[in-house]
Order: sequence, then structure tokens, then C-alpha cells
Amino acid sequence: MTTLMMEKAKLTTQQDQRWAKVLARDRAADGTFWYSVATTGVYCRPSCVSRRANPRNVRFHGSIADAEAAGFRPCLRCKPREPAAETQITQTIARICRLIEGAEEIPSLAVLADVAGLSPGYFHRLFKAATGVTPKAYAAAHRADKVREKLRDHNSVTEAIYAAGFNSSARFYEKSAEMLGMTPTHYRGGGVNAEIRFAVGECSLGSILVAKSEKGVCAILLGDDPDALLRDLQDRFPQARLIGGDASFEELVAKVVGLIEAPGIGLDLPLDVRGTAFQQRVWAALRDIPAGETVTYSDIAKIIGDPKSARAVAGACAANALAVAIPCHRVVRNDGSLSGYRWGIERKRALLDRETKAA
Repeated sequence: MTTLMMEKAKLTTQQDQRWAKVLARDRAADGTFWYSVATTGVYCRPSCVSRRANPRNVRFHGSIADAEAAGFRPCLRCKPREPAAETQITQTIARICRLIEGAEEIPSLAVLADVAGLSPGYFHRLFKAATGVTPKAYAAAHRADKVREKLRDHNSVTEAIYAAGFNSSARFYEKSAEMLGMTPTHYRGGGVNAEIRFAVGECSLGSILVAKSEKGVCAILLGDDPDALLRDLQDRFPQARLIGGDASFEELVAKVVGLIEAPGIGLDLPLDVRGTAFQQRVWAALRDIPAGETVTYSDIAKIIGDPKSARAVAGACAANALAVAIPCHRVVRNDGSLSGYRWGIERKRALLDRETKAA
């Protein structure tokens, strides 16, 4: 190859956008293309940590088959034929999640780590990073979701208890208030006899309704019509006793309004967060987004270890009944534009503007 040809080959590689991903050892690019090096006769994934090749010796390939058809063999260091490390972790965590969901008894951390082939501490960190919650919290959320389903489907609480996987009614009742926010009988009746205290106030974003169960704040609703907010609360707890808050309850409303006016201060109040296991994972991830920052639905899907669930993540955001406390307003489209917000795009924009200015 002449000097002119080598320089042309070098320039062609450097002008290819894939070369920048190779230089950055971009793990996100793994699986989208592969590159080969003429002088070594091997092909690699973009994130390979081997010494960087001279760009004039590099060729890009759209598939492993293409690289091997060109006469290159797989790199022994990055092992491009095997799943990427992140993919392997995601597959392992997904397998553990299915194990938890199918187990009659919640497996211990040691058992789960052993199945994953990892030390308990390392497994615990990986699981939380992938799903947004600890293995114990994931198991509890799934069990709670299953209990809700069985309470709706069975004629008696006792039948639902055993159908949900509890082998002792005593053990179930120890956890029932924590899982449901009320007794199981009250839950089956749509919250009958449960007390929900509430108050409606005003803030710079319009009307606000704050409601609290025995467990904690269970609703923060925003809107233009106070009556509509109350109807929304009634729809959520159709059989509960809704009680207007007294003077002391107004202090709680004031704290929530303070959060809306200055989102960066946080809300140090117990929350009664009710949702499916998937929704709980999404909402836990949302609460980790710092004020002044935004993420995409795809980002959240990756954080919870389910990268193909961006649409379901959007659904979980829409189901959130705790405005600002669970900051679904910090989630945007992939292009950075504002997407749907159950309390209105203008409120979403106002909240983000405040956080950006305060950051």
C-alpha cells in the first residue's frame, strides 16, 4: 500500500463517526458495530480496552459474520462473540428478578447472590444499580402487587393470603399495613373505613390538594379546579372516609407548597406510595434524579434494568399521584423536549425552570 493510500485509509477511518466511539471505548456502542485491525488480524467490540490501533489499519463491520467473512478472528481480550459485560449483568439481574417473583418464600440475599455467582455485597450493589431498589425492596413490592391482585380476585382475605404465597396468615398480617397502607379488608372494599385526611390550597402553579393516610402522604395533586382535584381523590379511594384537614394539617400543606416554590429543598415527610412492582421501581429511580437535572424515559428504563420499557416508564410517570415529591417532571423526551405531564406541560416547564435557576 502506497503512502498516499495509507493516508487516505487513515482519513476515511477518522472521518467515520464510529471511530470516535472506538476512541471513547463507548460501551453503549457495543453490538451496533465491530472493528477489525489489519496488522493483528482480529476484530473487536467498540469498548475493547486493548491498545488503540492505527486508524489506517482499521475497518468497520456491521456484524460479526461480516468481520469473520473478511478473514478476521475474535479478539481474546474483549471477546466480541460473547455478550457485553453490561448485557451479561442485565441478563443476570433479570434472571434473579424472575426467581424472586416465582419463589414462594422471599430468598435471602446470600441465596440470590449465590445463584448470580457473585459475592453478596457486590450483587446487592449491582441489583440496586440495575433496578433502582434493593433485592428486599423489589421482593416486597412484587409481593405487595401480588397481594393486591389476589385480594381483587378472591372471595375471602384468607384465600387471597395463600394465593399470594404466604403460608401463614399471621405473617401476612404483620406486613399487610406496610404493603397496602390499610388493612386487607379495607383494601378489598376500596378503602372502606380507612381515613384519608386532605386539604386544598393554592400555590403559584394553581390549586393543590394534599392527602395523607395513616402511613404517610398518599396524594399531591395539581390543577385549576379544586373540585376536580377532590373528585380525583375520591376516585382513588372510593370507599375511604375523606376528612378535611384541621389547622395542624395546614402545616403539612405549607411544606408541600414550599417544595413546589423551591423544589431543591426536598420533602422530608413519610410517603404512602402505592403502585405495582414496576411502578415502584420507576418511582424509586425518579426520586434519585437531582433537582435541576433531567433524564429521558429511556434513561430510566436502563436504570431499572429494563432498557426496552421506555413506553411503560412513561405510563408509570403518568400514574404518579405524588406531584413533585416523586419528580416525574424531570423526565423528558430523547431530544430534550417536554412530553406529556398529567398536571400540564406549563407546570412541568415552570418546575424545571425553577430548578435550573436554583441549581
